[in-house]
Amino acid sequence: MSLGIQTISKLLVANRGEIACRIFKTAKRLGLQTVAIYSEPDSHTLHRECADEAYCVGPAAAADSYMNIPAILAAARESGANAIHPGYGFLSENAGFAQTVIDAGLQWIGPQPAAIKAMGLKSQAKRLLESAGIPLLPGFHGHNQQDDTLRNAARRIGFPLMLKASAGGGGKGMRVVESEQAFAEALAGARREAMKSFADDTMLLEKYLPSPRHVEVQIFFDTQGSGVYLADRDCSVQRRHQKVVEEAPAPGLNSTTREAMGSAAVAAGKAIGYTGAGTVEFLLNPDGQFYFMEMNTRLQVEHPVTEMVTGQDLVEWQLRVADGQPLPLTQEQITVTGHSVETRLYAEQVQQEFMPATGQVTSLRFPDESHQIRVETGIRTGDRISPYYDPMLAKLVVWKATRNKAIASMVTALQETRISGVSTNRDFLLRVLRNPEFCAVNFSTGLIEQHRSSLIDDNPLDRLLSLAVAAVWQLHCATDQCNSDPWLSGNGWRMNLPAVTRFRFATKGEVINIQVLADNHCYHCLINDEKLTLEQPTVTLDGVTLTGQYAGQFFIDSHQSTLTVISDHLTLPLSVPDFNDQQESGSGLSGLNAPMNGTIVSIQVKSGDQVSENAPLLIMEAMKMEHTIRAPRNGEVADLFYKKGDLVEEGAPLLAMNEDVHHESAG
Repeated sequence: MSLGIQTISKLLVANRGEIACRIFKTAKRLGLQTVAIYSEPDSHTLHRECADEAYCVGPAAAADSYMNIPAILAAARESGANAIHPGYGFLSENAGFAQTVIDAGLQWIGPQPAAIKAMGLKSQAKRLLESAGIPLLPGFHGHNQQDDTLRNAARRIGFPLMLKASAGGGGKGMRVVESEQAFAEALAGARREAMKSFADDTMLLEKYLPSPRHVEVQIFFDTQGSGVYLADRDCSVQRRHQKVVEEAPAPGLNSTTREAMGSAAVAAGKAIGYTGAGTVEFLLNPDGQFYFMEMNTRLQVEHPVTEMVTGQDLVEWQLRVADGQPLPLTQEQITVTGHSVETRLYAEQVQQEFMPATGQVTSLRFPDESHQIRVETGIRTGDRISPYYDPMLAKLVVWKATRNKAIASMVTALQETRISGVSTNRDFLLRVLRNPEFCAVNFSTGLIEQHRSSLIDDNPLDRLLSLAVAAVWQLHCATDQCNSDPWLSGNGWRMNLPAVTRFRFATKGEVINIQVLADNHCYHCLINDEKLTLEQPTVTLDGVTLTGQYAGQFFIDSHQSTLTVISDHLTLPLSVPDFNDQQESGSGLSGLNAPMNGTIVSIQVKSGDQVSENAPLLIMEAMKMEHTIRAPRNGEVADLFYKKGDLVEEGAPLLAMNEDVHHESAG
C-alpha cells in the first residue's frame, strides 16, 4: 500500500546506476512497485537488482537503449508501470519524451513538456527570462548561427568568452575562448560535441567572468501554482565544466544576496508556469552581483546536499507533486540546518586531463552510512566500468553542524573509501578539501586551474612511502608462502651476506626498481636512487601499519599481477611485471597514443601534412567527453591508423609522425 500516493502504483525509472538506485529507495519507502530498464552490458548491475522488475531496452550505446523511447515505453506497457521518472541525464530534459509519456497515458514525474522546452534551449530561455527582469550576462543568444555572425558577436562581447551549446548541460558543448584566433577551432569542437550529445548544435555566447562562483537554487512548484526555493548550493569546484564538489548552503553569502537569489529563482519558475523540481543556476561575481546562467528542469546530481540541510526528500516531493498534491511546506516553513558537502567519485585519470577510465572494480569499500553520511552508488566489487556511460562511480554526502566539521567529515569519508582496479579521482578530491583557499571560502570556478599542481600531482613522499610499503608487503607475503625456507622464499637471503631483496613495479608508464634490506625489524629501501627506512612495520594480509616518523595505515589490494596501495593521501596502482622482462612499461607510449577507449570523431590531418607542435591532429570521444590529440612536436604526418567512426582501445597508436628534419644548412 502506497503512503499517500493515489495515482501512482508502479514506477519505471528511465535511467541507470546510482540515479536509478536513489529513486528506487524513495519509491519503495512510499510503497510503490518499481521497474528498472537496462542495456545489454548492464544486465548484472546493481540498479537492476534494486527494482522489483527489470527489462532490457537495447545494446550498449545510450542512443539505442537508455534513450530508446519506443523500447522504454514497451517496457512500461509490459510491466504495467503507470508512471515514469526520468532521473537526471539521458532523457530527463527531453520535452518530446515527456510528451510521449503523457500521450501514452502514463504519469510523467517532472515538469510539463512546455516548460522543459522553454528552458531546454538556453538561447530561448535567456530571451524569456530577460523579459522577466532576471539579470543576465552580456552575450549573444540570437537565431542567426552563421560563423560570421557568431564571430562578430564574439568581437562585440570581447574575450575571454564562453561558448555554450544552447541545448546543452553537464559541461557538454562548452568552451572557454581566450582569443579571436582560437575561436574557429573552439566553435567547431563545441558544435560537434553538442550535436553528438543533444542533436542540436545551436550555440550561444556569454561574457566569461574570470573568477565567479557557481551558485544554484533549488526550486519546487506544485500544480496549484505555489512555488518555493529550498536553500542554495555552491557548485564552483569544477573540472571540464563539470561539478565535482558541491555544498549547501552556499558559504559566505549574506542574507540579502541569498534572499535575492532565491526570489529570482522562484520568479524564473513563475515566468514559465513551472511545476515540479528545478534548479536555477547563477554566476556570482566577487562584487556580489549575480547573473542567470541556466535552468535545469529536473532533479540535480547534487540534490542530496539540499536534502541533508532541509531534512526533506526531494524525490518524495516530486512524486507527491505529480500526484496532484500541494507542496509539503510553505516558504516560511522551510528551514536550513547545518552544512552538507558532496563529492563525486569518478573513474578517471586525473593526471591525464581527467580522461575517463575503464576497467573492472576489483575491490570496493565505502564508509558506513548513517543519518549524517550517505553513499549514493550503482556499483559493486566485480563490476566493469565501460566506456559507454558517464564515469561517475558514486557520490559521498555528509552533514555536520558547521562547514568546517562537514569538510573534516568528508575527508574522513574519502579516506575510508577504497576503490581499486580502476583509476579514480579520490586523491584529487582529498586535496581539494584540504586546499586552504577552499577551506577559507576564497575560491571560484577557477580553483582547480589556479592550484593545478598541488591538486593534481602526487606528493613525492606519499608515493615513496607507498612503493616502500608495497615492497615490504610483497617480501612478507613471499616469506609466508614459502614457510620461511631461505632457499625458496625469494626474500634475498644470501650466505654470509645481508639479505637484499629486489622488486620491480610498473606504474603510470614508469618502471620502479626497489631493493629492500631487512635489519633488526627495520627495512631499508632503495627506490630507484632514493632511500627510505620503515621502522617496525606491522604487516598483515590487508596491508601495512607504520608508526613513528611515517605513521599511517596502508591497505593493499592484490589482484592477479597488480597491487593497489591505498593510504589516507594516495591510491597507487602497481603492476608486477616479470622480473626478466626488460621492456619498460609505457616506453612505447607518446602523445600519439589513445589516452582512453573511445571513438574517432574527427580527423584534422592527412598523410604528408606538415604540422607544428600542439596542432590538432584528431579528436576522440568517450563517455560523452572529447579529447583532442595534438602534435607533440613539429613534423610530418607519416600515416593514419584509423578513420572517423573507428573504435580505439586505450594505448593504441593513432598515427605516425616523422621528425621535423627541416633545418638551415650549416654551410
